[in-house]
Amino acid sequence: MKATWNGRIIAESAVTEVVEGNHYFPRESIKPEFYRESATTSECPWKGHAEYFDVLVDGEVNADAAWHYDAPKDAAKQIAGHVAFWRGVVVSE
Repeated sequence: MKATWNGRIIAESAVTEVVEGNHYFPRESIKPEFYRESATTSECPWKGHAEYFDVLVDGEVNADAAWHYDAPKDAAKQIAGHVAFWRGVVVSE
């Protein structure tokens, strides 16, 4: 699987965890040069506390386009250390 935005591959992995239709990529599969921490957070009743990354490609910013659960609740423990995408990031094989 690969995640692309603005014509660039920002993550690529042979294995992802699929939860609620979202592919969660292992943290080590994301290309760190395309990310910066965001101050945005959210709460999911069954997954827990999520934090976000902005995605940056060629001077353009896609705010809060990636999220992760560093310490998810037990029901979602398989996505610990993984990153998922939205806001125009294309995930494909």
